Amino acid sequence: MAVTLPTWRPSRLGLKLFSAILSVNVAISATMFLAVSYSIDRGFIDYLNQAQERRAMLLADGLITRWETQQDWRWLEHNPERWPHIVRFELGQEHRERPSPLGEAQDFALRAPNGEFVIPPMNGRMGPGDWRWLTLHSDSDSDSDSEAIGSLGFRPPQQMMERMENRFLELQQRNLVIIVISIGLASLLLAAGLSWWLSRRTRALAIATRRLTEGNYHTRLPERGRDELARLARDFNVLAATLEANRDARARWVSDTAHELRTPLAVLRGEIEAMQDGIRPLNQENLSSLAQEVAQLEHLVADLRLLSQSDAGALDIHLAPMNLSDSLASRLEDADRWLNGSGLTLTTHIAPDVMIRGDAQRLHQLWNNLLDNSCAYTDAPGKLQVTLNIERAHAVIVWQDSAPGVPESELSRLTERLYRVEGSRNRASGGSGLGLSIASALVIAHGATLEASNAPLSGLCWTLRFPLLTSH
Repeated sequence: MAVTLPTWRPSRLGLKLFSAILSVNVAISATMFLAVSYSIDRGFIDYLNQAQERRAMLLADGLITRWETQQDWRWLEHNPERWPHIVRFELGQEHRERPSPLGEAQDFALRAPNGEFVIPPMNGRMGPGDWRWLTLHSDSDSDSDSEAIGSLGFRPPQQMMERMENRFLELQQRNLVIIVISIGLASLLLAAGLSWWLSRRTRALAIATRRLTEGNYHTRLPERGRDELARLARDFNVLAATLEANRDARARWVSDTAHELRTPLAVLRGEIEAMQDGIRPLNQENLSSLAQEVAQLEHLVADLRLLSQSDAGALDIHLAPMNLSDSLASRLEDADRWLNGSGLTLTTHIAPDVMIRGDAQRLHQLWNNLLDNSCAYTDAPGKLQVTLNIERAHAVIVWQDSAPGVPESELSRLTERLYRVEGSRNRASGGSGLGLSIASALVIAHGATLEASNAPLSGLCWTLRFPLLTSH
């Protein structure tokens, strides 16, 4: 059952995200404003000084040309209203709709050679350092050196900036306010979008997790995209599927265990009732039959206890250096006559002195379970072939028997508890269905692996890999 994505509503995560984005953007804007102001203070003034000097040189060249035509400054002194037009013309701003604020007529003054002002400063005051002066020289008289015809004064940009400072600051403040508001709106939209996206995904995960804790293991999350949240959704679905499979397996385990216990108990009860009713005599033979059923029950309970200990990680096992070759060869040698009686021919190839860390008693139990499985499910006359070799720091045991084989689709389920390939509950066709499960638990307890495959002998092949004993 997939989780329906919830409707969005403001969340704490969204508010935190909005605050973080807004704070960072405002800090960046303020830093940029301070950096620009510092650049203006340090570098832009130098640029304006050079630009103003170039303007003064252009205006000086134009004034020298006009003086050489008139040979004096009386034409300008008598008509000072022409000064703004001359300044704009010589600076190339005559046809501009908005002339540069650093090239206005009031920023220039003109003096005659005797020091008297032809065009005085328009603000009517002169302070030391307020003006810079450029001497005007005329080269019209070729018989003598150039003569000074006057001097052109111009105010440096620092003085002109004073009148523009308030306007500049107001403009920058207004622009900064606009930038901050724009960033705030952008942050709001971005945070709202991210908040909606994250809240939608995380709230669905929270709802699904709550359903999972309530035992609804059918819950699944939609998997969209390839980001971390999509990966988390996939991991959640795997977890839900695993829990569902474990619940189903536990239910089957309880049901199968009850069934396995019910069969010998029913036989015991039937025989006891037959003796009580006088149908069967109370003799040694019938008591032996009862003892056999009790022994079978004890064996089944012991197997169940071993598996429960394995699940809890409390399996009683003592690992110590041991010779795996001797353990396997000794058990197979003891079982050779028994195998011949069951119609199985044993072939072995065991490498000598293969050392591992193991528990001799538990390994003896492992060999017994594998032998029981081969005898129970191999048709007579049949073959059993066991080899032991060393491959890449592992002791590899290949245990294979002859027909019948196991379908490929059933191989992975052979170590499931109480599982039989034929799906029958007939105990005569095999043991309790716990032998291979116990074998798998014993192998894992030794840090080894157990893998099933189809054997070249047309039967079943088990491959066991034990880590070799290291020198340290």
